[in-house]
Amino acid sequence: MKVKKIIKGTGYTLLALSAVIGFVIYQAYDYTVHPVAFDKSKFPDVSNSKDLDKLTHDLIAKMSLDEKIDQMYGEPMGMGMATLGINHLMFDRLPHFYVAGNERLNIPRFAFSDGPRGVKSNKERTMGDKKGVTSFPISMARGASFDLEMESRIYDVIAKEMRASGVNYTGTPTVNLLRHPAWGRAQEVYSEDPWLMGEMGLEATRSLQKHNVMSTVKHFALNSIENSRFVVDVVVDERTLREVYLPHFKKIVQDGNVASIMSSYNKVNGVYAGNNKYLLTDILRDEWGFEGFVINDFMYGTHDAVESINAGLNVEMPFQQHYQHDTIKQAISDGEFTEARIDELVFDTLRTQLKFGLAKDPIEYPDSIIATPDSIALTKEAAEKGMVLLKNSEVKNSQSPTAQVLPFSKASNQTIAVIGRLADVENTGDKGSSGTFEPYVITPYQGIADYNKKLGNKVVLDNATDLKASKEIAKNADQVVVVVGYTYIDEGEFLLASDAANEAARLGKRIGDKAEGGDRESLKLLPEDEALIKALAKTNENLVVVYVGGSGIDMSAWNDDVPAILFSWYSGMEGGNALANILYGDVNPSGKLPFSIAKQASDYPYFTPYTEKITYGYYHGYTLFDKKDIEPAYPFGFGLSYTNYDYTDLVIDNPQLSDTGTLKVSVTVTNSGKVAGDEIIQLYIGFANSAVDRPIKLLRDFDRISLNPGESKVVKLDVSASDMAWYNPAAKAWQVEKMDYEVYVGSSSAKQDLLKTTFNIQ
Repeated sequence: MKVKKIIKGTGYTLLALSAVIGFVIYQAYDYTVHPVAFDKSKFPDVSNSKDLDKLTHDLIAKMSLDEKIDQMYGEPMGMGMATLGINHLMFDRLPHFYVAGNERLNIPRFAFSDGPRGVKSNKERTMGDKKGVTSFPISMARGASFDLEMESRIYDVIAKEMRASGVNYTGTPTVNLLRHPAWGRAQEVYSEDPWLMGEMGLEATRSLQKHNVMSTVKHFALNSIENSRFVVDVVVDERTLREVYLPHFKKIVQDGNVASIMSSYNKVNGVYAGNNKYLLTDILRDEWGFEGFVINDFMYGTHDAVESINAGLNVEMPFQQHYQHDTIKQAISDGEFTEARIDELVFDTLRTQLKFGLAKDPIEYPDSIIATPDSIALTKEAAEKGMVLLKNSEVKNSQSPTAQVLPFSKASNQTIAVIGRLADVENTGDKGSSGTFEPYVITPYQGIADYNKKLGNKVVLDNATDLKASKEIAKNADQVVVVVGYTYIDEGEFLLASDAANEAARLGKRIGDKAEGGDRESLKLLPEDEALIKALAKTNENLVVVYVGGSGIDMSAWNDDVPAILFSWYSGMEGGNALANILYGDVNPSGKLPFSIAKQASDYPYFTPYTEKITYGYYHGYTLFDKKDIEPAYPFGFGLSYTNYDYTDLVIDNPQLSDTGTLKVSVTVTNSGKVAGDEIIQLYIGFANSAVDRPIKLLRDFDRISLNPGESKVVKLDVSASDMAWYNPAAKAWQVEKMDYEVYVGSSSAKQDLLKTTFNIQ
């Protein structure tokens, strides 16, 4: 009888526990979507900065200390963590993160979502009748396009879809430098080059904020290693910090008036970035004039409330961990800082929220604005413009109208083999903070198969599980497309618990099986991909290797053996269709490498995924290869076309320049081939006569133009003398040297691709 009572009692307990768990899961699944719009009728008109300042001060004056502290964190830890964990692990989605707000004072919360390639947090899109947002190619692919106007249009779409999704604050753009190609989050950024990074990030910020989405540029700063990101101490000298790792942030702050900055996880010269007053106050606010607010990178980006508050970290995200009411009140009582310091931090955040929240919207943002035909057409355009043709050999025995492998013949009654484990995989890249939920994804195989239906051709899919069979398929095909590369499992945000990641970094090695994403531990393709390429390389003259991934790879084992190589990147929801258009010549490839590819891994700067300390030097990428006179396998800015472009008549309008002037350059570019195409013209400034150690040359302008066969255009480029300056640590100032400079203009950073002349700054 006693046993029966125990069993019965246990049953009731389990039933009650199940009910509680079920309730928590339901609450997390059906979390509250808070309105983020201001009721403008309850606020005075704001027509200038003075009005905005006064309104912000007046609102803060009405707040109690507890209400002020409420403006300094995202959401309470308990339910916030449950909502995040349950949605991520059980429903494969990221919930909105809400920040601040004060119902008594009519201040709404503001809602955060990531978005490097599309809206990340979108409850309705993942639960409603219409699923999915527009998913664009990764940022690195868009960097390869060198197309500022297109990047502006892309973020115009992302901003509209964010607003339609109830989001008005976003963690994008990401502008950390690609220092080494093994970096796991390379796909989220645009380039190894600070200039290209800054120009692209600036367009992103402007388009987002045009729609009153507060942009966050991240991660500030020196976050170019993933697996050790929570603990690594990045050692850097002042010139390297200022000239290499901060210029693009500075441009977005000063020229883009970015709303927010996200500090990085790592230490900088011994101090965590979230506690780093030199970065967050001395440089960011006092030197650059930043007026927005600073948040930490999520979860593990704060360590000490007092240090972060004194350093200038306005808001702890996404949950209240260290910015506890009792902790802050005790710190005030102990004299660590005053309540006036809290007022200052709240002012930055609230003023920014009011600035965007009370501004007039340029349009309305209905649900129907998401994933429109125009937006989907844009993602295909972006995929096409970003793909980079690296190799295109001549074909001796071919019926193709050209003498090269690509573009493929459009003749009928052909057999096309699409081979590889990734050939028919929906593979859009990282599933961390840059992931998206899209309505569909066109795989390489699907795009090629759909294209060839209209030609009356047979398309064979081979997943390459049997190399002998794959060789026979390739031999008997008229055209062969070998798809290789990575997925979110191999590279991306390192989704491993911080304790395990920290321990791995401390030991300098991996622990157990590698978690999802992270840095690549080899620059080579996976062994099965390399084996496939080697097996098929010489089976067919009409063969192209299509690489899917986010950064550079080591191609030394097979580069010389394959007829053609195309970098297609993680190319978004329309990637397969874009690939087919490139392969068959409907679109002329025009992308250029946004990074250099070395002939051997040892040519890159030192890099290891697991370390507690690393030094970032002054040189990396093409500046390193130039300085050491190392010939890369493929140079920065390189990419082939189905036509040829000739550069002539490099002219400097003002060869004698003042240190406050602007260099004016023109060059004539001619399409000397037989098909129309886009060319990317690059301008570099050379520093051979510098009295200090400087790069051989640096990218300082570029343009993208369209040319018909036989057409010529005069392209005008310019560079401000201030953008030729170096940072003098002794003087704590930027200085423009008075000397002779070189100007290089051409199709890539390689010597043979550049015209050269000189000018003087007096």
